[in-house]
Amino acid sequence: MLRPPYETENTLANPVQFQGIGLHSGAPVNMRLLPAPSGTGIVFRRTDLDNFAVEATGRNVAKVSYATSLMKNSVLISTTEHLLSAACGAGVDNLIVELDNLELPILDGSALPFVEGFASAGLMPQRRRREYLKILKPIVVEDQDKLLSIEPSDKFEISYEIDFPTPIGHQAFAIDLTTSAYNTHIAPARTFGFKQDEAKLRDMGLIRGVSDSSAIILDRHRVLNGPLRFSDEFVRHKILDLIGDLALAGHRMLGRVTARRAGHAMHTALVSRLLRDRSLWETVHLPLPAQQPVPSGRRAPSFTTVRA
Repeated sequence: MLRPPYETENTLANPVQFQGIGLHSGAPVNMRLLPAPSGTGIVFRRTDLDNFAVEATGRNVAKVSYATSLMKNSVLISTTEHLLSAACGAGVDNLIVELDNLELPILDGSALPFVEGFASAGLMPQRRRREYLKILKPIVVEDQDKLLSIEPSDKFEISYEIDFPTPIGHQAFAIDLTTSAYNTHIAPARTFGFKQDEAKLRDMGLIRGVSDSSAIILDRHRVLNGPLRFSDEFVRHKILDLIGDLALAGHRMLGRVTARRAGHAMHTALVSRLLRDRSLWETVHLPLPAQQPVPSGRRAPSFTTVRA
């Protein structure tokens, strides 16, 4: 019997470099993305701290206040979600991320610069089969009127609802990320904040690097630095963040995610639940998308379970 060709992992074909400032720290940072061997995953290296490595895993989550930060042996990597989201959406499995400060650059506040950087560097297919984390049982994380759940599916689907003060209000968006929709519909969506919250957040040591070019700024009546890239750009950005946070599970997912007024804390709480309970999921391989119709009498290849 012929064995079907399966998806394989990818890394970058060439390094790519970014310069900018951290959204919350306001600190300048140089960041270089490097190819990595199969099975590496995404690993951050602080070049200003003897190349100390911090793996992008839920077990290293440290803080989730207005951004997702990782910490290992007191070494901090802050605001990881946009890059991790871009890597998931663009199909980059293995990556070394070198940076010379504690926070990733915010750039334009979206994942689009990273996706464009991956495209300019090119992707290199690797021999190892890509593993997916396939949800086997429903999981629900709730906090009063906030909810985040995931249930079994053969796709990676997200449905997200948000409710903010005007001029955002209620927004909802749903997407099937097993298609190539990420680069077009999610990556360009930017982070956002209200002008009236600026003083309070700065007093908390946050948003010291924010500018009109790195976030959507609103007051009680309108967007101050439009135009928007999408009329519902705000909920799309929440999906962008969710994808980046879920990447801390270590694999792309196969499951149907429903989110209502969730955020980084709930996103990472779901990842923590998954990592604690191995009965909730299995890892599987997926075949490459069929290029031609399957001949009559022959079954299309299906995913296979990865045995530990």
